[in-house]
Amino acid sequence: MTEIRTFTEADRAALRELFGRAGEGAPTASMWGHEESEAAIYLEAYMDLEPESLFVAEADGVLVGYLAGNLHHANFPRESERVALAVRRYRLLLRPRPAAFLVRSALDIGRAALRGERTASDFTDERWPAHLHINVAPSARGTGASDGLMAAWFRRLRENGSPGCHLLTLAENTRAVRFFERMGFVPYGDTPLVPGLRHQGGRVHQRTMVWSP
Repeated sequence: MTEIRTFTEADRAALRELFGRAGEGAPTASMWGHEESEAAIYLEAYMDLEPESLFVAEADGVLVGYLAGNLHHANFPRESERVALAVRRYRLLLRPRPAAFLVRSALDIGRAALRGERTASDFTDERWPAHLHINVAPSARGTGASDGLMAAWFRRLRENGSPGCHLLTLAENTRAVRFFERMGFVPYGDTPLVPGLRHQGGRVHQRTMVWSP
């Protein structure tokens, strides 16, 4: 049986370990091949800044999934800001794999500008000021862990009177898009290129999805 509960500080080490394997097989499993910096952006910031919006799924005493949320973008650093901080903090320009990603990202942005194409960026809209990231270990997919995490998050949104929530996924991650649609999210806007990121040799595109209570 899977238990859904709010994160506690005692979960920190186990949750950090889960981060390294939960996204296995997904197009966003790793951005640039440096797990420590990616965890700082997409997990540790939530543990440190908004732990009350971080939920975990536990099965037989083992963490198998988590949902990291933020109630309002005004109270949380934007993804672009967290990425910039990680680049400096971990000296990613001096590390081969992250540096290659960042160079490729710059080239993608330059090419897109020449073609008049839009690239992915932060999303800020007062209609959907909350956001989330969800990750579940492959072994726990199909067990109800993801549904339980989303239900806990929806309760928190409603209890705090949130007008709505958005998330950013990839258009190519069709499994994730179908799941979020089942949860009540709908696609919003176009699908701009995500600079630098590749999956199975191809470029990928940002899919914004929104939910209103």
